[in-house]
Amino acid sequence: MVTEEELFRSVREKTPDYIKNLNLIDLSNPDEFVFKLKKEHLEPRESNPQGLNLKEWFAGYAKEAKVSTAGIRGPQNILYPQDTRFPINLIGIALAALAKSLAAKEKYPDKPLVKIAGREVRYNSELFLDAITRIQAANGIRTLTSRKSMPIWLASFLAFKLDLLGGEYITSSHGISVKNATKDLNSQGSQYLPEESLEFVNKIQEIFNETEKNGVYNIRFSAENDPLIDEKTMKKLNCGIDLYAEYLKSGTAQKFNLNLIKKYAGRIIIENVGGSAYATLSRALEKLNIQDKFDWFNIEEDPFFHSIGKYDRTPQGEKAFYDYSVDVTVVSRRQNGEKFFPVIETLGYDRKLAGCPAGTAVLITDPDHDRLTVTQIEDAGRIPELERAGIDYVRLGADTILTVFSANQAFLMLMDFWAKQLKKQGLWENHPRFMIKTTASALSWDEWARRQGVNVVNVPVGFKEIANIMKKVELKLKTSPDKEIIIDDVFGSRINLGVNPRLLFAGEESGGMIMGTEDLIKSKAGRCAIAMREKSAAEAIIAASSLIAELDGRPLSGYLENIFNECEITGRYDTRTDISYYNESEPDINKLKREKILGEEKRTKNDLFYLSLAIAVKEGVMSIQDVRDVLNDTFQSLLFDNLNSVKFVGDGTYLEFAGKYIEIRPSGTDAKTKAYAGGSNKAVIETYANVLGNYSGERTELHKKFISDEFYAAAKDKAMEYYLAFVDKDANNEPFVIPEYDF
Repeated sequence: MVTEEELFRSVREKTPDYIKNLNLIDLSNPDEFVFKLKKEHLEPRESNPQGLNLKEWFAGYAKEAKVSTAGIRGPQNILYPQDTRFPINLIGIALAALAKSLAAKEKYPDKPLVKIAGREVRYNSELFLDAITRIQAANGIRTLTSRKSMPIWLASFLAFKLDLLGGEYITSSHGISVKNATKDLNSQGSQYLPEESLEFVNKIQEIFNETEKNGVYNIRFSAENDPLIDEKTMKKLNCGIDLYAEYLKSGTAQKFNLNLIKKYAGRIIIENVGGSAYATLSRALEKLNIQDKFDWFNIEEDPFFHSIGKYDRTPQGEKAFYDYSVDVTVVSRRQNGEKFFPVIETLGYDRKLAGCPAGTAVLITDPDHDRLTVTQIEDAGRIPELERAGIDYVRLGADTILTVFSANQAFLMLMDFWAKQLKKQGLWENHPRFMIKTTASALSWDEWARRQGVNVVNVPVGFKEIANIMKKVELKLKTSPDKEIIIDDVFGSRINLGVNPRLLFAGEESGGMIMGTEDLIKSKAGRCAIAMREKSAAEAIIAASSLIAELDGRPLSGYLENIFNECEITGRYDTRTDISYYNESEPDINKLKREKILGEEKRTKNDLFYLSLAIAVKEGVMSIQDVRDVLNDTFQSLLFDNLNSVKFVGDGTYLEFAGKYIEIRPSGTDAKTKAYAGGSNKAVIETYANVLGNYSGERTELHKKFISDEFYAAAKDKAMEYYLAFVDKDANNEPFVIPEYDF
């Protein structure tokens, strides 16, 4: 077992004394104060004792803002948060908070500006929250906060429901313990799109320009008890839990589902990784009067995440601290080639689940409580059925196993169950139904939807992309309520959603989902939404618990098999290969930076090999047969004769075959490549995903024959133009109007 103290010791050893002694922003001071950003701080430390190298920090921060899918993330010095050598640091957080404040004041002069600020349990989250709220208060912005942990879905919900200007939420989702980030929420409660991030990034540049011109720039912090740091309103609102419980009752927690859960005689376990879900979700479950049906693991808050996912060796066998994150679906291989779930292995379920009966479900959520993984104890005798269905499992004991459903599998069950519930209640025919999914999600979702008459809108990876489609639909509902709503998806298809449609489901293969409501959701000022803007493990837990109660001890895996059979689904298998090009847990920042740069080069080279093919086809430079020839020449162990299309899908390259798909996508936040696949043969899609995902990206002579060096070099910029055109088409750019607040 790797201990937190071992991590701390390593950080102390790798941190120089000048960093340890930094105290430029002293948040232990309860009074107003000013941090004087100096010209010297912008420059490197070499021959400049005051140098913080903020120009270099900003270059990396701005670069990530252009492509980030879920906040501007990065590692931090967990013990010395003013260490600007790391992407996430207190001074950078302060600069971003100030820049967002200045941008907001410029956009809404002389208006009452109100935001929400929340956090989960990561290292320095409390400190960063304090800095953000005090800078906002110093700039006249009122911030609703409890200062305590809350899930991302609650911050997002309240931003929309209360018609706030937006919010700041401190998290790095299910990323490793030493990472952190701010998820910037706009007035819809949705994560910033890149163009929104660039507004405040440009403000940081203006701050730097003034600092260089004048030699100093004053950043003001309010007193910690400033009335604009508004804890009273959050207390009055019961932290928003009452409002959220009412919202749930209009969706997945309608009476027919709640009654199923209330009648269930078994127990459902919630695995609360990091501890930050418990304080909020337990109270929401109490409001719904179903709290007695759940047991909890890890209710205490812990930034080390209870040692989950932590190892003392890298996947290559090197002796080093290594964090697999808290994503329980991550698959790795031992030195002998055996496949295993490294995160699940550290959960201690062979001990903690001993004595629990078969059928017991364990619902695993991540630190910011937006993702869910569904698992269930089953009899080991069902292993042959599971293997035929492509369902993974781990051994618990001689006679028991834990089935581990991918989000693709779990969410297929939940959308199917929800559809059946709506039909059973006579609600299904009231509206045309549609769903929004990321291209990297399961083929089975599309197949299931076709059988149900549900239209599907495919989008790039990232929940902000899903929210962007929601807003487009809502604008058409508002302006043309009696007309058919037609939406373009990222494949270039025109999707007719019908008249006055309702969202059945929106989600992504990484474990995030949301479901729509029958009546449009209204904010206090009257704005309408078809669904909330952020994925919610709370909604997923309610839906999953209802299904578990309905099955009453029968295995979920059997329910999934029935869906496959009833709907004649062929693409029932899915896989994802994550290729990380460096150890992101490395505490030596200089080594970390070097290895990340080298890793990003490998990631980009892999990406450009496929991306350039997709752009070449789109622009008529290559035919699909040309692409087949290039890929057959490059990967002679694989066959590409049945490749039907190759498309850029906003952030990756999608290869569509007869009976399968492969998507190669560079991470928007790290030196990683992700290879997704779905199809009718699990061994085949695993092979393709592994080979294509791990390819070096080296251009072959045939690749060069079709794609010139100039075209290759321009492919990324061309792709960005196509992506922005997709985002902007039919965009809902209605300006946010600051309301009269009555709280």
